Amino acid sequence: MTQTATLARRHGEPPVITAESPWARSTPPETFDSERFVEAAQHAGSQVPANVRRSVRDFTLDAGTTGALMIRGVPVGALPATPPQPTSPTSKDTVSEFNLLTIARLLGEPVGYLPEHGGDLVQNIVPVAQSAQRQVSTSSKVDLMFHTEAAFHPHRPHYLLLLCLRGDRDGRARTTLASAREVAPLLSPAIRDTLFEARFRTAVDESYLGGRPTTRGEATAVLYGPPEQPHMLFDADLMTGIDPAADRALIELSDAIAAHHTGVVLDAGDLLIVDNSVAVHGRSQFQPRFDGLDRWLQRTFVVADLAASAAERHGRIITTRFGC
Repeated sequence: MTQTATLARRHGEPPVITAESPWARSTPPETFDSERFVEAAQHAGSQVPANVRRSVRDFTLDAGTTGALMIRGVPVGALPATPPQPTSPTSKDTVSEFNLLTIARLLGEPVGYLPEHGGDLVQNIVPVAQSAQRQVSTSSKVDLMFHTEAAFHPHRPHYLLLLCLRGDRDGRARTTLASAREVAPLLSPAIRDTLFEARFRTAVDESYLGGRPTTRGEATAVLYGPPEQPHMLFDADLMTGIDPAADRALIELSDAIAAHHTGVVLDAGDLLIVDNSVAVHGRSQFQPRFDGLDRWLQRTFVVADLAASAAERHGRIITTRFGC
């Protein structure tokens, strides 16, 4: 572990915004995941409490030092039992999906990725017994390692949104965060210089390969952009260096993140927005009971615009194929 990381100051916590006025009651279209639903969510943006709307738009201009923003009190509607699988049908209304996509449209364009729950724009994140020990969002008995969402993807999301519908009753499920702007100053100049060079490759997540052989992308930098306000592309599980010095730099970065990060325990109505180019995220382990009352989040991804993925997209579903 680096000496500077050992002596690190406390990582900053995401700003927390609570609505200064009630959220408008909207009646969303009945057909979820339709373009009409997204358009209605866009129009509802003008009815979001003014301080929330202002904070979200400010966040698009400057993600701050933590690269994340928390909004409290987002209406989630009436909840049935937590589903046993992310794609299991439920009897819930569409209040949470509508409000989540309303905020997403203030940030940019919500998209789905075909291997992620079939490309759903809003995905349920629930613990699944069969994946409890794996490095996937439905795990529970392992710490989810720090990563940039879809770090290997040419059209990775700019923002990741996590809306809590039902919190972990034991308060143990902690969404962890580490910002490039908090961690980079802890590294030695030599390590930072190495991380700014294109000497790292990221494997494609197995869920995107459909049984095809594992592949690694082109060499990229881990840190990029202005040195005083860097961006970060990192995956503790899938990224390796192309030479021993690059591997050592990754180890030092991982140690610095382990020593210097923050986290939040999400409760019902909490919406966490992460700038995927500034902060990496993970999750602590927890103990689900699989009794219908377990932690239940909804997730959506946002890109700056749809033009970049036009050749590899159907509607709002990005269909990029890997390992061909």
